[in-house]
Amino acid sequence: MSEKRADSPPASPPSGEVAGSYIDIEYVVEPNYAGWRLERYLGEKIRRLSRARILGIIQRGLISEHRLKPSSLVYPGLVFRIRRRITEEPDTPTELPVVFQDDWLLVLDKPSGLPIHPSARYQNGTLVSLLRERFGESYAEPAHRLDRETSGLVVCGRTTESCRVLGRLFLSRDVHKEYLAICEGHPPEDTFFVDAPIAEGTELIRIAVRIDPVEGKESRTRFQVLQRFTRDGEPFALLRCYPETGRQHQIRIHLHEVGFPLVGDKMYGPDPGYFDRFSKRCLEPEAWVRLRLPRHALHAAHISFPHPGTGETARFDVPLPSDLADFIDGKPVDMGPGSSSAA
Repeated sequence: MSEKRADSPPASPPSGEVAGSYIDIEYVVEPNYAGWRLERYLGEKIRRLSRARILGIIQRGLISEHRLKPSSLVYPGLVFRIRRRITEEPDTPTELPVVFQDDWLLVLDKPSGLPIHPSARYQNGTLVSLLRERFGESYAEPAHRLDRETSGLVVCGRTTESCRVLGRLFLSRDVHKEYLAICEGHPPEDTFFVDAPIAEGTELIRIAVRIDPVEGKESRTRFQVLQRFTRDGEPFALLRCYPETGRQHQIRIHLHEVGFPLVGDKMYGPDPGYFDRFSKRCLEPEAWVRLRLPRHALHAAHISFPHPGTGETARFDVPLPSDLADFIDGKPVDMGPGSSSAA
């Protein structure tokens, strides 16, 4: 995906808008999405938007060589653009540490705060945009996703074939992932297991998930307590997390379910209204005190999978980032500009 400023909108600009205040976001369909309906593909890429919003974008804001409908089946290499109004974009990290690189793979240590794909709020400050800036037209496409606030390992394919193979691997159970997390409280057991079905959507937040034994899909996570510690008189624990399934927000909702939510989690933490107020940039100072960190304390620390070129097991590890290590060590926390009402 790439972005460029449009000279004019697809139709007359809304009242008060000028032609130069639009931007085109270009999408190039990856091999692992071949055969998906266009509305489903965009729903995967822009998860915050409702289906009605996505249908409206396809009907009124999508530009392509041939007319595309919501039911159109996408194919690898299909190019289209979405034209949207430019809004003030929050600052995001610009560093992108490379862990490993060969002709097939590019493995990155994504910093917290960097979204992977362009969205309604983030258009230029994304991992995909940084890849284009650093590698030019060289092919490098993320094979999976991490939440914006989650730090850690992201695997990218460097060829069309690599992306196709990686897409199959990440849909199967041939990829082993381990995360480090800091939770509230002291779990009584050194190891524990959560088996709780997950369904998408809640009454308050469309992109959140919920535990639902009727409509949920099987979801299992093993947890190991690495360290129990206190900070400001409050109990916390460092956990290693082993997701056995790959549901959205799985670790976060499973820890919430057993009463040990992630530190800093605005969606599944102390108050279900935090995420909505954070999104509207009006989260109160008292909420930031309760959250303790400006982001949720989750880090993708290990990943292993069959190398798409050789078939041999590829293993990658990255250490806990400094903000989470400092929290464990009792050092002061920099809550950053996001902790004010002007976030």
